Amino acid sequence: MASTLKDVAGLAGVSVKTVSNVVNGYPHVSTDVRRRVEAAIAQLRYRPNVFARTLRTGRTGVLALVLPDADLPYADDLAREVVHAAGRRGYRVVIEHERTSPELDGGRSMAVDGVLVGAPGDLAQALTAAGRPVVLVGGAARDPRCDQIRVDVAGAAEDATAHLLRTGRRRIAAIGAYPPGSVGSSWPGTAGYHRALRRAGLTPVPGHLLPGRHHRRVDGYHAARDLFAGPARPDAIFCFSDPLAIGAMRAAFDAGLRVPADVAVIGVGDIEEGRYSRPTLSTVAVDTGFLAREAVARLAARIDEPDAATAEIVAPHTVLPRESTGA
Repeated sequence: MASTLKDVAGLAGVSVKTVSNVVNGYPHVSTDVRRRVEAAIAQLRYRPNVFARTLRTGRTGVLALVLPDADLPYADDLAREVVHAAGRRGYRVVIEHERTSPELDGGRSMAVDGVLVGAPGDLAQALTAAGRPVVLVGGAARDPRCDQIRVDVAGAAEDATAHLLRTGRRRIAAIGAYPPGSVGSSWPGTAGYHRALRRAGLTPVPGHLLPGRHHRRVDGYHAARDLFAGPARPDAIFCFSDPLAIGAMRAAFDAGLRVPADVAVIGVGDIEEGRYSRPTLSTVAVDTGFLAREAVARLAARIDEPDAATAEIVAPHTVLPRESTGA
């Protein structure tokens, strides 16, 4: 027999109303109470009756996750965590790509209660202007019009570069640190890279900072190949995603270089492939579970309170040293 709100309330030692507040993302619930309720939900495998809620509220019980055109290094993990976090709150999730989303009409044709957007851009602006509940997930720049659960892009770049410096590297290149068309030195990823170098008394070598529209293996391969063929070969490369870094390691192999003896490589994203590559890939892991939980919670709260003040939350990250940097 399926569990009910009353069953969850009894196990957690709270009222049915409190359980309902947690399930529906109401923000004014203490952390301790929320954890007790979520633990009871998990133990009882409670699932809200979405059909009944739709009839009662006029809502669909569906959220959209829109991933950006530029590949997120942790997109697969983020999508999986969003589906899980939304399911805990009784929502289903549809996953779309930014270029195929109905952005021209401000998202009015999307039969969803709210939208999680993978990065700031035209779609987020259109949805916000149309009055849609929107939460930005990831991204670097702050958009005060929306709730945002973001990655500390500058901090991740700075910590990755600092790790390379601690291994004794001094000619550190960066691939994918800023998108084409932007001002490279002001982009957060670039700013973090520069900050770490300045702290060590170094300046970037001309030609060692490369942009990247995409974060694919082939892009990392070609960028690293150009670096190795240049007049000032780097002894380390910070790549703004793990796929870029895996491509860079292949380019090093093809150039007759050893990783990490001749060139150290570190990425961002902690994708599964990097844990089993040879050598294993050092990386900066982004807490995608935190991103997803907080994003879904903020979106549920935004759906209930459309006029509430926007919030910005920064997700934690961790440097994971592995063989590609000599760990």
